[in-house]
Amino acid sequence: MTHQDPSFAPNGKLEDAISLLRHTPEKKSDLPRECPESGLGELATLELLSPYVIGEAAKLDAPEAFANMDPPTPWITWAIALWNARLNQNLLHPATAPFAIKAEQRVFDWLMPFFGMHGGHMCSGSTLANLTAIWAARDSKDVQRVVASQAAHLSIQKAARMLRLPIEVVPASKQGQLDTSQLGDVSDACLVLTAGTTATGEIDPLELIGQARWTHVDAAWGGPLRLSSTHFHKLAGIEGADSVAVSAHKLLMQPKDSALVMFRDPELANSAISFGGGYLTTPNIGVQGSRGAAAISLLATLLALGRAGIAERIDRVMEMANQLAEKLRADENIELLAMPKTGVTVFRPRNFDTDGIHAKLPSGMFSTCVIEDERWLRSVAANPLADIDLIVTTIKEAVRG
Repeated sequence: MTHQDPSFAPNGKLEDAISLLRHTPEKKSDLPRECPESGLGELATLELLSPYVIGEAAKLDAPEAFANMDPPTPWITWAIALWNARLNQNLLHPATAPFAIKAEQRVFDWLMPFFGMHGGHMCSGSTLANLTAIWAARDSKDVQRVVASQAAHLSIQKAARMLRLPIEVVPASKQGQLDTSQLGDVSDACLVLTAGTTATGEIDPLELIGQARWTHVDAAWGGPLRLSSTHFHKLAGIEGADSVAVSAHKLLMQPKDSALVMFRDPELANSAISFGGGYLTTPNIGVQGSRGAAAISLLATLLALGRAGIAERIDRVMEMANQLAEKLRADENIELLAMPKTGVTVFRPRNFDTDGIHAKLPSGMFSTCVIEDERWLRSVAANPLADIDLIVTTIKEAVRG
C-alpha cells in the first residue's frame, strides 16, 4: 500500500511560493527561538520566511547594485532550481541522475573549445576547482611547489596548505598583475595565473603558460570573456594551460554553487584525482562525492540565450564598467586606479576619507579593497540591469558633500 504524504505532493501549492516571490509581505512575527515541536505547515512557513529570505536579501538586480562579483540570475535558472530540488539527483550515482550526467557532458562539450580544454567536471565553486587542479598537478606531474601572484585568490594558498605544498608568492604591480621580473625558474612548479583578480580584475601575463611543469589559470571571474568576440582576445594563450577554473555563478549568471574545472589532458588529470568504491558503478572524480545537477541550469541558460545572448550581456556589463571609469576619470575629485580590463573599476576620492564616502553610498553600490595599504572603492560589473548614470550621479554627490 502506497503511503500518502502531502509534504511530498504540493498539489498546486507551489503557486503560493511564486506569489510570495512577486509580492513579499511585511514581517508578521519573529522566527521561533527553539525548534517547533509541531510544524507550522508549509504555507504558513512560506509566509513567515518570505519577509526574511526575500525581503532581507541583497537585490543583485537593483539599478545601483555594482559592488560584488555576484550577478542576478535569469529566471529560467529559478525554474531549473525548482526542478533540481524536486528530483534531488546525485551525479555520484548514475542511476539517480542519467540526464544530469548527460547535461554536464553537453555543457562541457559546448564550453571547453573556448578554452582549449578537453575534459573536466563541475564543482561547487572555484575554490574547489582550484584545489582540484593543483591536486592533479601534484599527483600527475609531481610538482614540488605552487607559485602565484600576491594578488591571487586566497583559495590558492588554501589549496597549497591542504596539499602540503610550499607556496611562493610573487609580487604584483599596483594594478594587480604578476611581476614577471620577480618570477624566476618555475620548471618544478605549478604556476597559477589569474584571469581577473578579485580586487582589480587584472589579468596575469598568459604568455608565461608553458614555463612551469603545470600551469593553472584561475579564470573564475574573467573566463567567460572567452565567449565574447569583443573580449575573447584578453585571454589569448589560455588554451595552452594545463587546467582552467571558471565560476559559472559569476559572469555566466548561474545560481550558487556552480563552477567548472577543465583539463587539457583529462586522462592524465583524472588518473590522479579518481577514487572507486564497492558501492560505486563509476569512479568518483575530484574532491566532492555527492553533488547536484548544477549543469542543468547552465545548460538551460545556454539553450535559452545562446552563446550570443551570453556574450551580449557580458559585453553590456563590460561597457558599463568602461562608461563608469571614463566618467570618474573626468572628475577632478576622483582618482582612478586604471581603466578596467575585466569590468572591475577601482577608484577613490582625492580629498575625502574613502570609508566615510563608502558609508554615505547606498548598500550594494560599491565595495572596498586595500591596495598597498591604502583603501579604495571598488565596483564590479556583474549586473546587466545597473543604471550607470544613477551610480555616477550618486558618487559625485557623495564626493562633493
